[in-house]
Amino acid sequence: MKNTKKANKSVHLSALKAAFPHTVPIMAGFLFLGASYGVLMASEGFSFLYPMATSILVFAGSMEFALAGLLLGGFDPLSALILTLMINSRHIFYGISMIDKYKGMGLKKIYMIFSLCDETFSVAYTAEPPPTVDRGWFTFYISLLDHSYWVIGATLGGIFGSLIPLGIVGFDFAMTALFVVILLEQLMKEGNLLFVIIGGLSSVLALLVFGQDSFIIPAMLLMLLAIVLTRSVVDKDKSQREEPS
Repeated sequence: MKNTKKANKSVHLSALKAAFPHTVPIMAGFLFLGASYGVLMASEGFSFLYPMATSILVFAGSMEFALAGLLLGGFDPLSALILTLMINSRHIFYGISMIDKYKGMGLKKIYMIFSLCDETFSVAYTAEPPPTVDRGWFTFYISLLDHSYWVIGATLGGIFGSLIPLGIVGFDFAMTALFVVILLEQLMKEGNLLFVIIGGLSSVLALLVFGQDSFIIPAMLLMLLAIVLTRSVVDKDKSQREEPS
């Protein structure tokens, strides 16, 4: 029994240690962005318990910022549902991409699905654990750490809201920089520019047609269509490159 507990502890500890370095850039952004959310809630007269609880139970980034207005307005669950779907519908695409990654991961998959956000998806999809580390727990701790950073930031922002200026400039760029680094890492790993070109052209086209506030979902639909149409060409090219010379 003791040996089993010791082995389980070792599995968790090694997975946590392997996951943590991958989440450090997200920690830098989430602590400050989460604090901005906590400050916003404090400025609206909410106790720190509100941003802490919503960060634990909702964990929806932009939707949490919109939540302050919904809580102050009249009871309208239908509008809240529609707004949530509009803001977070892009997660459908993330979820589809992670179906294979989350296979066979047991009950912890439930929490990993709940905590899947933009940043966690980017890291969990590309990061590779060391050979001796369990992939399931490695991915789980990436999700847990990212979620924890947001909860800590929001709670501290709610507690010290009156002392922190709202709208800290510049920290939102940390997330953009993170995505650029992940894109470059994935490009170096795959060595195929086609998907990068598809993503870039789809985003620009959707931005021009639908505008800054509504382009994300059309851009993702365009990407999905283009990837489906070109998938056979990409798979053929990849198999040719992997064949021994």
